[in-house]
Amino acid sequence: MHTLIIDDEKHCRDSLFIMLSKYCPAITVVDQCPDARTALKSIQQYQPDLLFLDIEMPGMNGFELLKNCPDSDFKVIFVTAYNEYAIQAIRHSALDYLLKPVINEELIQAVDKAVQVGQQHLSAAKVTRLLQSLQQRTPQRIALPTVDGIMIVDLQDILYCESENNYTRLYLTNDKMIFVAKTLKKIETLLSVDPDFFRIHHSFIVNMRFVRQYLKGDGGMVVLANGKNVPISRVKRQELFSRLERL
Repeated sequence: MHTLIIDDEKHCRDSLFIMLSKYCPAITVVDQCPDARTALKSIQQYQPDLLFLDIEMPGMNGFELLKNCPDSDFKVIFVTAYNEYAIQAIRHSALDYLLKPVINEELIQAVDKAVQVGQQHLSAAKVTRLLQSLQQRTPQRIALPTVDGIMIVDLQDILYCESENNYTRLYLTNDKMIFVAKTLKKIETLLSVDPDFFRIHHSFIVNMRFVRQYLKGDGGMVVLANGKNVPISRVKRQELFSRLERL
């Protein structure tokens, strides 16, 4: 089976490639992709039979990648660190997954299941069911460490996040700002359970629910519901357009 490995962590890609080469002779890895945008190009180029797909990746996560491939004829094995909500959604959608770190026996079992002739390919209906299930199971609140303690925040109340060295400023719909003792990278991982959050720039994450306008310019910027202008990095502009088309 022609196979893609999609994971933003190089050591995870390398480890999985070695294990597949050693224990799964039915698998031929045709490409390894560090992010979803690269994977979309590889899917078009190689027309793979199987994806080993990480879920929590910066930019576009694994679920969003599948949303961009509703009619593709391949099978999927998710590979992820433990995420209660994601795993519940995957199980509900009758898809397969492996937990990191991947164990040899579980990998062999998942591959054996994938190569079975009767094993279903990913379909538009399965993608829709998976995304609906994930939306239903997505946590509505997150706990964030602050200078004074811990703040519980509703996801729907977050307008945007801005990096400040090893900290992050969270701006809310009630005009309040929370200074969080986490890097923007870690905040991005926390928010990856909700596909409406988008790392639009190396210093900003925006909630796409509150994007009201796109302005052209050097890379461009988006205008949020509160009138805030947020810059867009050039490498994220095309992904932004794709997201705006899906709103």
